[in-house]
Amino acid sequence: MSGAGDGADGFKVLVDSGDYRLRNRGDIAMMVMTVERLRQRWPNARIGVLTEEPGVLRAVLPDAEPVIVHSGGYWGRGGFAGRLEHATATKLTGPASVWWRAASEVPKARLREAKSWAVSGVHALTGAEFHSNTPPRPPLPAAVEDAALVIALGGGYLNDNDQRKASRTLDLLERARALGIPTAMLGQGLGPLTDPRLRERAAAVLPDVDVIAVREGLRGPRLLADLGVAADRVLVTGDDAIEFSYRMRRPEIGTDLGICLRAGDSTKISDSARDTLGAAVRAGAAEFDATLAPLILSENDSEDRRATLPLLSGATRTRPVIGRAGTAAEVARRVARCRVLVTSAYHLAVFALSQGIPAIGVTASQYYDDKFYGLADMFGAGLRVVHLDSTDLERELAHQVRDLWVAAPDLRDTLQHKAVEQIDAGRAGLERVFRLVED
Repeated sequence: MSGAGDGADGFKVLVDSGDYRLRNRGDIAMMVMTVERLRQRWPNARIGVLTEEPGVLRAVLPDAEPVIVHSGGYWGRGGFAGRLEHATATKLTGPASVWWRAASEVPKARLREAKSWAVSGVHALTGAEFHSNTPPRPPLPAAVEDAALVIALGGGYLNDNDQRKASRTLDLLERARALGIPTAMLGQGLGPLTDPRLRERAAAVLPDVDVIAVREGLRGPRLLADLGVAADRVLVTGDDAIEFSYRMRRPEIGTDLGICLRAGDSTKISDSARDTLGAAVRAGAAEFDATLAPLILSENDSEDRRATLPLLSGATRTRPVIGRAGTAAEVARRVARCRVLVTSAYHLAVFALSQGIPAIGVTASQYYDDKFYGLADMFGAGLRVVHLDSTDLERELAHQVRDLWVAAPDLRDTLQHKAVEQIDAGRAGLERVFRLVED
Protein backbone atom coordinates (compact mmCIF):
# COMPACT_ATOMS: atom_id res chain seq x y z
CA MET A 1 0.00 0.00 0.00
CA SER A 2 1.26 3.48 -0.91
CA GLY A 3 0.69 6.69 1.00
CA ALA A 4 -0.43 10.11 -0.12
CA GLY A 5 3.08 11.44 -0.04
CA ASP A 6 4.24 9.18 -2.86
CA GLY A 7 4.57 10.17 -6.49
CA ALA A 8 1.86 10.10 -9.11
CA ASP A 9 2.44 6.45 -9.98
CA GLY A 10 2.49 5.29 -6.36
CA PHE A 11 -0.58 6.80 -4.74
CA LYS A 12 -3.77 5.16 -5.97
CA VAL A 13 -7.40 5.72 -5.00
CA LEU A 14 -9.90 3.08 -6.12
CA VAL A 15 -13.51 4.24 -6.48
CA ASP A 16 -16.38 1.76 -6.67
CA SER A 17 -19.37 3.54 -8.20
CA GLY A 18 -23.06 2.77 -8.24
CA ASP A 19 -23.21 2.59 -12.04
CA TYR A 20 -20.58 0.50 -13.82
CA ARG A 21 -22.37 1.02 -17.15
CA LEU A 22 -22.49 4.82 -16.79
CA ARG A 23 -26.11 5.07 -17.90
CA ASN A 24 -27.53 7.07 -15.00
CA ARG A 25 -26.76 10.78 -15.14
CA GLY A 26 -27.53 11.20 -11.45
CA ASP A 27 -24.88 8.69 -10.50
CA ILE A 28 -22.50 10.28 -12.99
CA ALA A 29 -23.02 13.67 -11.33
CA MET A 30 -21.99 12.14 -8.00
CA MET A 31 -18.88 10.63 -9.60
CA VAL A 32 -17.92 13.94 -11.22
CA MET A 33 -18.05 15.80 -7.90
CA THR A 34 -16.20 13.11 -5.95
CA VAL A 35 -13.41 12.79 -8.50
CA GLU A 36 -13.11 16.58 -8.70
CA ARG A 37 -12.76 16.87 -4.93
CA LEU A 38 -10.20 14.07 -4.81
CA ARG A 39 -8.22 15.65 -7.64
CA GLN A 40 -8.23 19.06 -5.95
CA ARG A 41 -6.70 17.53 -2.83
CA TRP A 42 -4.35 15.08 -4.52
CA PRO A 43 -3.45 16.48 -7.96
CA ASN A 44 -0.88 13.75 -8.68
CA ALA A 45 -2.82 10.73 -7.45
CA ARG A 46 -4.11 8.02 -9.74
CA ILE A 47 -7.88 7.87 -9.32
CA GLY A 48 -9.33 4.67 -10.74
CA VAL A 49 -13.07 4.16 -11.18
CA LEU A 50 -14.49 0.66 -11.63
CA THR A 51 -16.48 0.45 -14.85
CA GLU A 52 -17.73 -1.73 -17.69
CA GLU A 53 -17.50 1.19 -20.15
CA PRO A 54 -13.89 2.44 -20.22
CA GLY A 55 -14.33 4.62 -23.28
CA VAL A 56 -17.41 6.34 -21.91
CA LEU A 57 -15.71 6.86 -18.55
CA ARG A 58 -12.83 8.67 -20.27
CA ALA A 59 -15.37 11.11 -21.73
CA VAL A 60 -17.48 11.79 -18.64
CA LEU A 61 -14.69 11.60 -16.04
CA PRO A 62 -11.53 12.92 -17.70
CA ASP A 63 -9.79 13.32 -14.32
CA ALA A 64 -10.08 9.59 -13.58
CA GLU A 65 -8.91 6.41 -15.25
CA PRO A 66 -11.02 3.33 -15.96
CA VAL A 67 -10.47 0.14 -14.01
CA ILE A 68 -12.26 -2.40 -16.18
CA VAL A 69 -14.35 -4.82 -14.15
CA HIS A 70 -14.80 -7.60 -16.71
CA SER A 71 -11.09 -7.88 -17.56
CA GLY A 72 -9.76 -8.39 -14.05
CA GLY A 73 -9.92 -4.87 -12.69
CA TYR A 74 -6.26 -3.98 -13.21
CA TRP A 75 -4.72 -0.54 -13.13
CA GLY A 76 -3.74 0.81 -16.53
CA ARG A 77 -0.26 1.89 -17.51
CA GLY A 78 1.41 4.62 -15.49
CA GLY A 79 4.11 7.12 -16.36
CA PHE A 80 4.41 8.85 -19.72
CA ALA A 81 2.71 6.00 -21.61
CA GLY A 82 -0.27 6.18 -19.30
CA ARG A 83 -0.53 9.96 -19.62
CA LEU A 84 -0.35 9.75 -23.41
CA GLU A 85 -3.05 7.07 -23.47
CA HIS A 86 -5.20 9.17 -21.16
CA ALA A 87 -4.88 12.29 -23.32
CA THR A 88 -5.75 10.38 -26.49
CA ALA A 89 -8.69 8.60 -24.92
CA THR A 90 -10.10 11.75 -23.34
CA LYS A 91 -10.05 13.75 -26.58
CA LEU A 92 -10.76 11.06 -29.19
CA THR A 93 -11.88 7.59 -28.16
CA GLY A 94 -13.92 8.76 -25.17
CA PRO A 95 -16.28 11.08 -27.10
CA ALA A 96 -16.43 8.51 -29.92
CA SER A 97 -17.51 5.84 -27.43
CA VAL A 98 -20.32 8.04 -26.13
CA TRP A 99 -21.52 8.79 -29.66
CA TRP A 100 -21.38 5.16 -30.78
CA ARG A 101 -23.24 3.88 -27.74
CA ALA A 102 -25.99 6.44 -28.24
CA ALA A 103 -26.27 5.72 -31.97
CA SER A 104 -26.41 1.94 -31.51
CA GLU A 105 -28.71 1.87 -28.48
CA VAL A 106 -32.02 1.47 -30.32
CA PRO A 107 -30.83 -1.31 -32.70
CA LYS A 108 -29.29 -3.18 -29.77
CA ALA A 109 -32.51 -2.87 -27.78
CA ARG A 110 -34.50 -4.29 -30.69
CA LEU A 111 -32.10 -7.23 -30.95
CA ARG A 112 -32.51 -7.91 -27.23
CA GLU A 113 -36.28 -7.80 -27.58
CA ALA A 114 -36.15 -10.17 -30.56
CA LYS A 115 -33.96 -12.59 -28.65
CA SER A 116 -36.28 -12.49 -25.65
CA TRP A 117 -39.29 -13.05 -27.92
CA ALA A 118 -37.59 -16.01 -29.63
CA VAL A 119 -36.64 -17.65 -26.33
CA SER A 120 -40.18 -17.20 -25.01
CA GLY A 121 -41.60 -18.69 -28.21
CA VAL A 122 -39.39 -21.77 -28.04
CA HIS A 123 -40.30 -22.19 -24.39
CA ALA A 124 -44.00 -22.02 -25.20
CA LEU A 125 -43.68 -24.58 -28.00
CA THR A 126 -41.41 -27.08 -26.28
CA GLY A 127 -42.07 -26.60 -22.60
CA ALA A 128 -38.31 -26.49 -22.06
CA GLU A 129 -37.01 -24.72 -19.00
CA PHE A 130 -34.86 -21.67 -19.61
CA HIS A 131 -32.86 -20.25 -16.80
CA SER A 132 -31.54 -16.75 -16.29
CA ASN A 133 -28.27 -15.96 -18.01
CA THR A 134 -27.26 -13.64 -15.19
CA PRO A 135 -23.47 -13.91 -15.06
CA PRO A 136 -21.72 -14.88 -11.84
CA ARG A 137 -20.39 -12.09 -9.68
CA PRO A 138 -17.02 -11.02 -11.12
CA PRO A 139 -13.88 -11.59 -9.06
CA LEU A 140 -12.60 -8.77 -6.94
CA PRO A 141 -10.65 -6.21 -8.98
CA ALA A 142 -6.90 -6.68 -8.82
CA ALA A 143 -6.54 -2.91 -8.41
CA VAL A 144 -7.56 -3.17 -4.77
CA GLU A 145 -4.32 -4.92 -3.87
CA ASP A 146 -2.15 -1.81 -4.12
CA ALA A 147 -4.66 0.97 -3.51
CA ALA A 148 -3.98 3.52 -0.77
CA LEU A 149 -7.70 4.17 -0.30
CA VAL A 150 -10.91 2.43 -1.39
CA ILE A 151 -14.10 4.48 -1.71
CA ALA A 152 -17.57 3.02 -2.28
CA LEU A 153 -19.54 5.84 -3.86
CA GLY A 154 -23.34 6.00 -3.69
CA GLY A 155 -25.97 5.16 -5.18
CA GLY A 156 -28.79 3.58 -3.57
CA TYR A 157 -27.68 0.01 -4.10
CA LEU A 158 -27.26 -1.26 -0.52
CA ASN A 159 -30.79 -2.60 -0.39
CA ASP A 160 -32.98 -5.57 -1.18
CA ASN A 161 -33.53 -4.43 -4.79
CA ASP A 162 -29.90 -4.67 -5.89
CA GLN A 163 -28.39 -7.52 -3.92
CA ARG A 164 -25.82 -8.37 -6.59
CA LYS A 165 -24.31 -4.89 -6.53
CA ALA A 166 -24.58 -4.67 -2.74
CA SER A 167 -22.75 -7.97 -2.30
CA ARG A 168 -20.06 -6.96 -4.78
CA THR A 169 -19.37 -3.73 -2.89
CA LEU A 170 -19.33 -5.46 0.49
CA ASP A 171 -16.81 -7.99 -0.86
CA LEU A 172 -14.55 -5.17 -2.07
CA LEU A 173 -14.69 -3.31 1.25
CA GLU A 174 -13.98 -6.50 3.17
CA ARG A 175 -10.95 -7.28 1.02
CA ALA A 176 -9.58 -3.76 1.43
CA ARG A 177 -9.86 -3.94 5.20
CA ALA A 178 -8.15 -7.35 5.22
CA LEU A 179 -5.25 -5.70 3.40
CA GLY A 180 -5.14 -2.84 5.90
CA ILE A 181 -6.37 -0.30 3.33
CA PRO A 182 -8.56 2.57 4.63
CA THR A 183 -12.15 2.44 3.38
CA ALA A 184 -14.93 4.98 3.06
CA MET A 185 -18.49 5.02 1.76
CA LEU A 186 -19.79 8.32 0.37
CA GLY A 187 -23.21 9.56 -0.71
CA GLN A 188 -24.95 6.40 0.41
CA GLY A 189 -28.70 5.90 0.27
CA LEU A 190 -29.31 2.85 2.43
CA GLY A 191 -32.21 0.43 2.60
CA PRO A 192 -34.70 -1.06 2.68
CA LEU A 193 -32.53 -3.93 3.90
CA THR A 194 -34.67 -6.82 5.11
CA ASP A 195 -33.17 -9.84 3.33
CA PRO A 196 -31.66 -11.93 6.16
CA ARG A 197 -28.55 -13.06 4.27
CA LEU A 198 -27.73 -9.61 2.90
CA ARG A 199 -28.38 -8.01 6.26
CA GLU A 200 -26.06 -10.50 7.95
CA ARG A 201 -23.39 -9.80 5.36
CA ALA A 202 -23.73 -6.04 5.82
CA ALA A 203 -23.48 -6.43 9.60
CA ALA A 204 -20.23 -8.37 9.14
CA VAL A 205 -18.58 -5.75 6.89
CA LEU A 206 -19.94 -2.26 7.53
CA PRO A 207 -18.81 -1.85 11.17
CA ASP A 208 -15.19 -1.99 9.94
CA VAL A 209 -15.59 0.75 7.31
CA ASP A 210 -13.72 3.83 8.52
CA VAL A 211 -16.18 6.51 7.38
CA ILE A 212 -19.76 6.12 6.11
CA ALA A 213 -21.38 9.29 4.74
CA VAL A 214 -25.12 8.99 4.11
CA ARG A 215 -27.44 11.15 2.04
CA GLU A 216 -30.06 11.64 4.71
CA GLY A 217 -30.51 11.45 8.46
CA LEU A 218 -33.99 9.97 8.63
CA ARG A 219 -33.33 6.28 7.98
CA GLY A 220 -29.68 5.68 7.12
CA PRO A 221 -28.07 6.29 10.53
CA ARG A 222 -30.67 4.16 12.29
CA LEU A 223 -30.13 1.27 9.88
CA LEU A 224 -26.36 1.49 10.33
CA ALA A 225 -26.77 1.47 14.12
CA ASP A 226 -28.91 -1.66 13.83
CA LEU A 227 -26.10 -3.25 11.81
CA GLY A 228 -23.56 -2.50 14.53
CA VAL A 229 -21.83 0.53 13.00
CA ALA A 230 -20.48 2.93 15.62
CA ALA A 231 -22.09 6.37 15.54
CA ASP A 232 -18.72 8.15 15.31
CA ARG A 233 -18.10 6.52 11.91
CA VAL A 234 -21.37 7.82 10.42
CA LEU A 235 -21.84 11.27 8.86
CA VAL A 236 -24.95 12.85 7.32
CA THR A 237 -23.65 14.84 4.36
CA GLY A 238 -26.43 14.98 1.78
CA ASP A 239 -26.08 13.80 -1.80
CA ASP A 240 -22.80 14.36 -3.65
CA ALA A 241 -24.73 15.52 -6.73
CA ILE A 242 -26.04 18.59 -4.89
CA GLU A 243 -22.99 20.73 -5.63
CA PHE A 244 -22.98 19.57 -9.25
CA SER A 245 -26.50 20.87 -9.80
CA TYR A 246 -26.19 23.92 -7.55
CA ARG A 247 -23.55 25.26 -9.94
CA MET A 248 -26.12 25.17 -12.76
CA ARG A 249 -28.64 27.44 -11.00
CA ARG A 250 -29.91 30.52 -12.84
CA PRO A 251 -30.61 33.95 -11.34
CA GLU A 252 -34.13 34.04 -12.78
CA ILE A 253 -36.93 31.65 -11.85
CA GLY A 254 -37.89 29.09 -14.49
CA THR A 255 -41.14 28.82 -16.41
CA ASP A 256 -41.31 25.13 -17.41
CA LEU A 257 -43.08 22.27 -15.66
CA GLY A 258 -40.59 19.39 -15.57
CA ILE A 259 -41.66 15.75 -15.68
CA CYS A 260 -39.90 12.40 -15.38
CA LEU A 261 -41.48 9.02 -14.83
CA ARG A 262 -39.35 5.90 -14.57
CA ALA A 263 -40.42 2.44 -15.70
CA GLY A 264 -38.81 -0.35 -13.73
CA ASP A 265 -39.16 -3.00 -11.05
CA SER A 266 -38.02 -0.62 -8.31
CA THR A 267 -40.67 2.02 -9.09
CA LYS A 268 -43.70 -0.33 -9.22
CA ILE A 269 -45.85 2.24 -11.03
CA SER A 270 -49.12 0.93 -12.47
CA ASP A 271 -50.53 1.84 -15.88
CA SER A 272 -53.51 3.58 -14.31
CA ALA A 273 -51.28 5.69 -12.05
CA ARG A 274 -49.14 6.61 -15.05
CA ASP A 275 -52.19 7.74 -17.02
CA THR A 276 -53.49 9.79 -14.10
CA LEU A 277 -50.10 11.40 -13.60
CA GLY A 278 -49.94 12.33 -17.27
CA ALA A 279 -53.37 13.93 -17.19
CA ALA A 280 -52.46 15.90 -14.06
CA VAL A 281 -49.20 17.35 -15.38
CA ARG A 282 -50.73 18.24 -18.74
CA ALA A 283 -53.56 20.02 -16.93
CA GLY A 284 -51.08 21.81 -14.67
CA ALA A 285 -49.04 22.98 -17.64
CA ALA A 286 -52.19 24.25 -19.35
CA GLU A 287 -53.41 26.04 -16.22
CA PHE A 288 -50.18 28.01 -15.85
CA ASP A 289 -49.45 28.33 -19.57
CA ALA A 290 -46.22 26.43 -19.01
CA THR A 291 -44.14 24.34 -21.37
CA LEU A 292 -43.96 20.67 -20.35
CA ALA A 293 -40.31 19.60 -20.18
CA PRO A 294 -39.37 15.89 -20.33
CA LEU A 295 -36.31 15.22 -18.18
CA ILE A 296 -34.42 12.01 -18.88
CA LEU A 297 -31.90 10.92 -16.27
CA SER A 298 -31.42 7.16 -16.72
CA GLU A 299 -30.70 5.43 -20.02
CA ASN A 300 -30.84 1.96 -18.46
CA ASP A 301 -33.15 0.06 -20.82
CA SER A 302 -34.61 3.47 -21.77
CA GLU A 303 -36.54 3.31 -18.48
CA ASP A 304 -37.09 7.08 -18.26
CA ARG A 305 -37.86 7.57 -21.95
CA ARG A 306 -40.36 4.71 -22.15
CA ALA A 307 -42.41 6.04 -19.25
CA THR A 308 -41.99 9.81 -19.67
CA LEU A 309 -42.42 10.53 -23.37
CA PRO A 310 -45.98 9.13 -23.66
CA LEU A 311 -47.04 11.62 -20.96
CA LEU A 312 -46.37 14.50 -23.37
CA SER A 313 -49.11 13.43 -25.78
CA GLY A 314 -51.84 16.07 -25.80
CA ALA A 315 -49.76 18.79 -24.13
CA THR A 316 -50.00 22.25 -25.68
CA ARG A 317 -46.24 22.94 -25.62
CA THR A 318 -43.32 20.61 -24.92
CA ARG A 319 -39.54 20.84 -24.90
CA PRO A 320 -37.47 18.52 -27.11
CA VAL A 321 -36.16 15.49 -25.28
CA ILE A 322 -32.43 15.26 -24.56
CA GLY A 323 -30.42 12.96 -26.83
CA ARG A 324 -29.07 9.65 -25.57
CA ALA A 325 -25.55 11.09 -25.61
CA GLY A 326 -26.64 14.06 -23.49
CA THR A 327 -24.66 14.82 -20.35
CA ALA A 328 -25.62 15.19 -16.70
CA ALA A 329 -24.80 18.91 -16.98
CA GLU A 330 -27.26 19.28 -19.86
CA VAL A 331 -30.01 17.70 -17.77
CA ALA A 332 -29.21 19.97 -14.82
CA ARG A 333 -29.42 23.01 -17.11
CA ARG A 334 -32.82 21.84 -18.38
CA VAL A 335 -33.96 21.47 -14.79
CA ALA A 336 -32.86 25.09 -14.21
CA ARG A 337 -35.54 26.23 -16.69
CA CYS A 338 -38.28 24.68 -14.54
CA ARG A 339 -40.43 26.38 -11.93
CA VAL A 340 -41.71 23.07 -10.54
CA LEU A 341 -40.69 19.48 -11.23
CA VAL A 342 -42.70 16.24 -10.93
CA THR A 343 -40.54 13.12 -10.80
CA SER A 344 -40.34 9.50 -9.76
CA ALA A 345 -36.53 9.65 -10.22
CA TYR A 346 -34.73 10.60 -7.01
CA HIS A 347 -31.76 12.41 -8.53
CA LEU A 348 -33.94 14.70 -10.60
CA ALA A 349 -35.48 15.91 -7.35
CA VAL A 350 -31.92 16.45 -6.09
CA PHE A 351 -31.09 18.45 -9.22
CA ALA A 352 -34.17 20.63 -8.74
CA LEU A 353 -33.97 21.26 -5.00
CA SER A 354 -30.26 22.08 -5.23
CA GLN A 355 -31.10 24.96 -7.57
CA GLY A 356 -33.96 26.23 -5.41
CA ILE A 357 -36.70 24.60 -7.48
CA PRO A 358 -39.50 22.80 -5.61
CA ALA A 359 -40.35 19.24 -6.61
CA ILE A 360 -43.02 16.60 -6.23
CA GLY A 361 -41.66 13.10 -5.68
CA VAL A 362 -44.12 10.44 -6.80
CA THR A 363 -43.64 6.97 -5.37
CA ALA A 364 -45.25 3.54 -5.36
CA SER A 365 -42.63 1.50 -3.47
CA GLN A 366 -40.86 1.38 -0.13
CA TYR A 367 -37.57 1.89 -1.95
CA TYR A 368 -38.64 5.28 -3.31
CA ASP A 369 -40.53 6.16 -0.13
CA ASP A 370 -37.20 5.96 1.70
CA LYS A 371 -35.43 8.01 -0.96
CA PHE A 372 -37.96 10.83 -1.14
CA TYR A 373 -38.81 11.11 2.55
CA GLY A 374 -35.10 11.19 3.36
CA LEU A 375 -34.56 13.92 0.77
CA ALA A 376 -37.55 15.88 2.07
CA ASP A 377 -36.06 15.75 5.55
CA MET A 378 -32.85 17.31 4.22
CA PHE A 379 -34.51 20.10 2.20
CA GLY A 380 -37.76 20.77 4.04
CA ALA A 381 -40.96 22.13 2.52
CA GLY A 382 -39.70 22.26 -1.05
CA LEU A 383 -40.30 18.55 -1.68
CA ARG A 384 -43.78 17.04 -1.51
CA VAL A 385 -44.18 13.27 -1.59
CA VAL A 386 -47.25 11.86 -3.37
CA HIS A 387 -48.15 8.18 -3.26
CA LEU A 388 -49.38 6.85 -6.58
CA ASP A 389 -51.83 4.50 -4.89
CA SER A 390 -53.74 7.49 -3.49
CA THR A 391 -57.51 7.12 -3.85
CA ASP A 392 -57.76 10.66 -5.23
CA LEU A 393 -54.46 10.85 -7.08
CA GLU A 394 -55.36 13.32 -9.81
CA ARG A 395 -56.77 15.86 -7.36
CA GLU A 396 -53.79 15.51 -5.02
CA LEU A 397 -51.29 15.95 -7.84
CA ALA A 398 -53.16 18.99 -9.16
CA HIS A 399 -53.20 20.53 -5.69
CA GLN A 400 -49.47 19.99 -5.14
CA VAL A 401 -48.50 21.35 -8.57
CA ARG A 402 -50.66 24.43 -8.03
CA ASP A 403 -49.41 25.00 -4.49
CA LEU A 404 -45.72 24.72 -5.38
CA TRP A 405 -46.12 26.79 -8.54
CA VAL A 406 -47.39 29.68 -6.43
CA ALA A 407 -44.87 29.11 -3.61
CA ALA A 408 -41.81 28.63 -5.85
CA PRO A 409 -40.41 32.20 -5.56
CA ASP A 410 -40.61 32.15 -1.77
CA LEU A 411 -39.00 28.69 -1.51
CA ARG A 412 -36.06 29.46 -3.77
CA ASP A 413 -33.62 31.06 -1.32
CA THR A 414 -34.41 28.59 1.46
CA LEU A 415 -33.80 25.58 -0.77
CA GLN A 416 -30.53 26.99 -2.08
CA HIS A 417 -29.42 27.67 1.49
CA LYS A 418 -30.17 24.03 2.37
CA ALA A 419 -28.12 22.99 -0.63
CA VAL A 420 -25.13 25.04 0.54
CA GLU A 421 -25.37 23.50 4.02
CA GLN A 422 -25.16 20.02 2.49
CA ILE A 423 -22.33 20.98 0.15
CA ASP A 424 -20.37 22.17 3.17
CA ALA A 425 -21.22 18.97 5.06
CA GLY A 426 -20.07 16.85 2.12
CA ARG A 427 -16.75 18.65 1.88
CA ALA A 428 -16.25 18.43 5.66
CA GLY A 429 -16.99 14.71 5.51
CA LEU A 430 -14.41 14.24 2.80
CA GLU A 431 -11.83 15.88 5.07
CA ARG A 432 -12.34 12.90 7.37
CA VAL A 433 -11.60 10.63 4.43
CA PHE A 434 -8.47 12.57 3.46
CA ARG A 435 -7.10 12.17 6.97
CA LEU A 436 -7.42 8.39 6.74
CA VAL A 437 -4.53 8.50 4.29
CA GLU A 438 -2.63 11.64 5.26
CA ASP A 439 -2.38 11.17 9.05
